[in-house]
Amino acid sequence: MRPEKINIVEDLQAKLNASPFVLVTDYTGLRVDQFSILRNRLADNGAECKVVKNTFLRRAMSDAGLPDIGADLKGQTAIVIGEKDVAAAAKVLKAFVAEFKKPELKIGVVGSAVVTADQINAIADLPSREILLGQLLGVMQAPASTLVRLLNEPASALARVLKAKADAAGEPAAETAVA
Repeated sequence: MRPEKINIVEDLQAKLNASPFVLVTDYTGLRVDQFSILRNRLADNGAECKVVKNTFLRRAMSDAGLPDIGADLKGQTAIVIGEKDVAAAAKVLKAFVAEFKKPELKIGVVGSAVVTADQINAIADLPSREILLGQLLGVMQAPASTLVRLLNEPASALARVLKAKADAAGEPAAETAVA
C-alpha cells in the first residue's frame, strides 16, 4: 500500500478508536446540499459524517480491533462517528432519513457490538441520556423516600391523635396556643 493510503487508513483508524460508535450508511442519491445539511445537523450533536472508501474502512476497522462488517460494505459508503452518545446521532439520522429518504443505514458498531439498521432506529427512539439518568435517579430514590415516609408515619400518627384529642376536649391546639 502506498504511503498516502497508509496515512488515510491510520487517520481513519484514529477516528474509529476515539469514537464509541460507528454508523455505516449508503449515501447513494444524496445531493451535495443535502449532505451538507446532514453534516451540520450531526455536528450540532457532537458527531460527524465522513465519506470513506470501503477498502480503507475495512482495513481501519480491522486495525482498530472492531468487528468485521466487510459483507455490508458495498456501494457508496459514509460513516457517522462521534465523541458523545450514539442516541443523539441516531436520532439525527432517523429524522434526516424521514425527511429526505436518504441515506440508507446499513449497519453499525456500538462499543464492540455489531448492530443492525433496525437496532439503530430503536436506539434513536430512546429518550436522551439526561432523561434516562433522571429516570434512573427517580427509581433509585423511590425506596429511600418510601422508607423515610414509613419511619415518619408513627410520629405523624401520634401527632394527629393528640391534636384530635385536644380538639375534642375543647383545648386550643398546641400550634395555635402561644404563651
